[in-house]
Amino acid sequence: MSVVLSAQGLRKSYGALTVTDNLSLDLHQDELLAVIGPNGAGKTTLINQLSGQLRPDAGRVVLAGRDISDQSMAQRVHLGMARTFQITSILPGFSVLENVALAVQARSGSSFRFFRAAAGQRRLNDAAMAHLAEVDLDADAQRRAADLSHGKQRQLELAIALATDPHILLLDEPLAGTGGAEAARLVALMQRLKARHSILLIEHDMRAVFALANRIAVMVYGQIIATGTPDEIRANPRVRAAYLGQESV
Repeated sequence: MSVVLSAQGLRKSYGALTVTDNLSLDLHQDELLAVIGPNGAGKTTLINQLSGQLRPDAGRVVLAGRDISDQSMAQRVHLGMARTFQITSILPGFSVLENVALAVQARSGSSFRFFRAAAGQRRLNDAAMAHLAEVDLDADAQRRAADLSHGKQRQLELAIALATDPHILLLDEPLAGTGGAEAARLVALMQRLKARHSILLIEHDMRAVFALANRIAVMVYGQIIATGTPDEIRANPRVRAAYLGQESV
């Protein structure tokens, strides 16, 4: 299975605190790789370096064999990488449709100067509606984004990511703040998305992780201490001692 995204020897420090410590990790074509670990392990710092939001002090990020370490977030989006954030990132005053239409517009290289005009163009609307249908939000297209439930705002954020036409999705705790039916809906959505995208998922909900992941990487103190299938990770004594012993899996 080919490697589509690779972190190679990533290191990031803040003063005496090393947040990623010579970290290497590969995401393969057509897999969902979950990165798990305790709070403070450095998981969000890792995804920030992969997405281009944060530059590593050392190491490389390689996308489909190409070193993209010096590429900006916007450049990485145009190369086929999209991410969601731990804290939902949407335009709350705009409609659901407008949020996604703007992402379609950005992908096409159009200017952001004409926010309101973007949602009025049929081409943008049609593409945006298709992405909303992918995440089961087409019925909510005309609602104000701020009026959606938290779970539906998470679905909207996924639609915005999909509107950039990504090959790779970086998902930072998409289930954060959800539960019950909302969480189940998002897990079912990610199950569908992993059939068409390579996904790196950071998530604390272990039931979701073990239901979704093809492979799991365990991160502790800025290092990957184990990588394997869900069954291998569940049975790994080092992982249980470091993390899973605290969780219900």
